[in-house]
Amino acid sequence: MSNWVGNSIGFLGRLRKDVRGNTLALVAAGMLPLLGLIGGGIDMSRIYLAKSRLQQACDAGALAGRKAMGGGSWTQNSSAPNTAALAMFDANFVNGAYGTTSRTRSFAENAGTVTGTTSVTVPMAIMKVFGRQSKVLNITCQAEMRIPNSDVMFVLDNTGSMSSCPEGYECNSGPNSKIVGLRAAVKCFYEALAKVDTDQDCGSTPSTANGSDVQLRFGFVPYAVNVKVGRLLENDWMVDRHTYQSRVPVLKATPSIVATSNTAVSGTYSTVGTYYDSSSALCTARANSMVSGTDTAPESDRFNLKFTGRSDAFTSDTLVDFNVTAPMNGWYYRVKSYSKSNGQCVIERAQGPFTQTRTYSFFDYYTYRPVELDVSALKTGGTTWSNAVSLPWGTRGIYANANWDGCIEERQPYVIDNDPSNDYTPIPASAFDMDIDMVPTGNDATRWKPMLDEVVWGRTHGGNDSYANVDTTSDLSRNYSYNCPAAAARRLQEYPTSTDFDNYVDSMVPGGNTYHDIGLIWGARLLSPTGLFAADNATTPEGGEIQRHLIFMTDGDTVTNNKNITPHGVPWWDRRQTNPANAPSDTLLTNNVNARTQALCTAIRNMNITLWVISFGSGVSNAAQTRLQNCASTGRFYNAANSAQLIDQFRQIADNISQLRLTN
Repeated sequence: MSNWVGNSIGFLGRLRKDVRGNTLALVAAGMLPLLGLIGGGIDMSRIYLAKSRLQQACDAGALAGRKAMGGGSWTQNSSAPNTAALAMFDANFVNGAYGTTSRTRSFAENAGTVTGTTSVTVPMAIMKVFGRQSKVLNITCQAEMRIPNSDVMFVLDNTGSMSSCPEGYECNSGPNSKIVGLRAAVKCFYEALAKVDTDQDCGSTPSTANGSDVQLRFGFVPYAVNVKVGRLLENDWMVDRHTYQSRVPVLKATPSIVATSNTAVSGTYSTVGTYYDSSSALCTARANSMVSGTDTAPESDRFNLKFTGRSDAFTSDTLVDFNVTAPMNGWYYRVKSYSKSNGQCVIERAQGPFTQTRTYSFFDYYTYRPVELDVSALKTGGTTWSNAVSLPWGTRGIYANANWDGCIEERQPYVIDNDPSNDYTPIPASAFDMDIDMVPTGNDATRWKPMLDEVVWGRTHGGNDSYANVDTTSDLSRNYSYNCPAAAARRLQEYPTSTDFDNYVDSMVPGGNTYHDIGLIWGARLLSPTGLFAADNATTPEGGEIQRHLIFMTDGDTVTNNKNITPHGVPWWDRRQTNPANAPSDTLLTNNVNARTQALCTAIRNMNITLWVISFGSGVSNAAQTRLQNCASTGRFYNAANSAQLIDQFRQIADNISQLRLTN
């Protein structure tokens, strides 16, 4: 007995002290916590991956939907934006991806912001052992179009061909004309970019405006042969004197009577005769020719007083014409009645004192030649200008107001050879007229000149154009064509409401030939951050950066004429761009404009300005199409066959200028 007890105690003691089997028990006891830890990590990784991919798909769908919406509405084109959003989501997160179930997704728009909501259920692979069967993921996302600080300069063809229809036939600026299509396209562009409704039906109404923290400005350069930019300039940037192809009167020593007029007699009139004249004007002339009387006082004193006021030098004080008033006594005749039906002219007369005004003139003949004229009176201080300047261009050289509509002549050009294709690569330093940023100095070669068509004559005498001076008593034919755009160019400005924008766009009227270079150079000058208007264009008032866009639209090839009044004068007579020994041909002028245009396109692109180019209608040749495509920034050329396409392409440009951003 004692042995058994002793042996038993020994066995149990040894078993208690033996730890060789404890590891298995410990492992078995730790399996469940370890399974939870590893399984949780695996399932959490799957949840994280599914959530990340779901967020990316939602973002992609919202961006795609907002891009498809553009400047229109969410429901345009049979809900195309919503379809695009769902398709993009599905491409990034297919149904059942990563073992998920119960996928939902939807997109909606409010005030221009597209919001997406989506959810999936992620089944648990390991954690379901612990009673967690699945995890529901809910995701939201938002996208909107935000405009960066942007300056947009429109350089728009306002030439005569814009009055026709895009298909090429004439429609006289009617409802289907290119100018009407252009007006609509520019307004719809403004709607899409500024998010402000205009008076144009663009297919939808902007739902929200840009934020006040965004600067969006628009400028305009309508062009044809010329551009109306003069009143945007400072007075110091314009010359005081300029030489025009004009005329001067040559005066004689002794004046002669060139006109007389008589005051009526206040007495009793009686009929003296009935005549038959073909017009009332001839009837009146008949009565005037019958007036007779005697000067009741010597004229010499009155005449000599006027005569001694004459200056020998031809200046603004020169007395070309003067009037002498003489008291008369005799018969005064006048028209009693005139019958248009039968031409019957009845004349009556009265006797008594009356007054006769006699116009004397020192004028002898005109010399047609280049004339330097003082135009400084147009300047009224700062950037304000007079509308006219008094110059000796009237009948017999009398001083008369020459009206100024705001078009200008350019500063010093480069003189080309007979093949200008390589003359502007690079642009010559002496071509001040192609310098975008040069601010005028004291040198008149760097300044502009007012275009005054009323003082200009082309010297056509005896049926031939004369480069030499012409002396004649008659008024020569002006022998040139002149066009200054109806709409003046505008500097960059904000248009918070559409009324002024609409009215300006509607003021564009077609007319004149096509000189693309003058439109582009002034579009660049008004847009440049480093030139004439750097103080306003370099940054926003808060110092923010600005993106710059120039939109150049034309409906045709370059068209020149050597007898147009152009920014370089009348080429046949002025010859500022060509060899003065020969009158330039239209072909040479056209080649020169094309070469200058290409050089300016390159210069504009090199200024970090995005240059958008649109060719409009069927009238553009293949060669011109190629030049226009080469002009544009990469991928920024469009070709619109009709007005609907033009409107759509302007919208596309607006959408491209806008920037898609995720906001949530």
